[in-house]
Amino acid sequence: MPDPYAILGLDKNASQSEIKLAFRKVAKRLHPDANPGDANAERRFKEANAAYDLLSDPSKRRRFDAGEIDSDGKDTFRSSTFGGGFGQRGHPGAGGFSQTGNRRFATDDLFSELFENFGGRRQRETPRNRDIRVSLRVSFLEAARGSSKRVSLPTGRTVDVRVPAGTETGQALRLSGLGQAGTGNNKAGDAIVEITVMPHKFFRREGSDIKIELPITLKEAALGARVSAPTIDGPVMLTVPEGAQSGAVLRLKGRGIPKGSDTKERGDQFVHLSVKLPEKISDELRQVIQNLVEDGDDLRQRLGLI
Repeated sequence: MPDPYAILGLDKNASQSEIKLAFRKVAKRLHPDANPGDANAERRFKEANAAYDLLSDPSKRRRFDAGEIDSDGKDTFRSSTFGGGFGQRGHPGAGGFSQTGNRRFATDDLFSELFENFGGRRQRETPRNRDIRVSLRVSFLEAARGSSKRVSLPTGRTVDVRVPAGTETGQALRLSGLGQAGTGNNKAGDAIVEITVMPHKFFRREGSDIKIELPITLKEAALGARVSAPTIDGPVMLTVPEGAQSGAVLRLKGRGIPKGSDTKERGDQFVHLSVKLPEKISDELRQVIQNLVEDGDDLRQRLGLI
């Protein structure tokens, strides 16, 4: 895998919050649902997930920065100089070889013998090798309000996971010890549940805020009214002021997305009013409209449009 910092567009001094924000932006842009059939986007999305998995874990990040593990989370092997590459009588030999009589041994051959297992090299087992990844789709409301979902793992185990309120597409839940079993004294890997939030038919999320378009009648717009507006917590009554214009925005404070699992603070919901005329204009309504005091041309002239 390429350098995880480069994948997320970060430098090595990035804070944990910057890493999280960068991953969310990349995940939204490259998610398979946003790029159907794009194999390159899918590959880069998987790389971004792996990069975030490494950099979001302070211990893994520290080991990577120190060169103890590579970008795939695998331990790196650092050789020491066995005798400093000296030859006969302690004199330096050429090319890192040691010499005894007429026989020369390459250090690579020595390491091959040390790590050879039944004719092949044995790869050191690490917890990351035993991690498993599963995808979980949740509805907009399940993600916004928080929910419990049942997940079937590739190991055959079924578990209930808690989706925190305010979860976004690209976030992942780590289930410790529920990955592939380790061998010998090695610990089991983790199960990483990758979340995809499905779009809603009328709620639209922007950060911690929610936006919605609310249709109102001509009468409600002209005379004002109390109307019902949906929120993620259920419908609430909203006051439409007299003479409301189509496109006007009303704010419902604290009716948005929770800003964190450890706080009760929430964003707001913004209601965009949309005045809808009836599909069929009755004679009575036509007469009312014709009798309106202000003429359209007079209005546009007063506004300097004609």
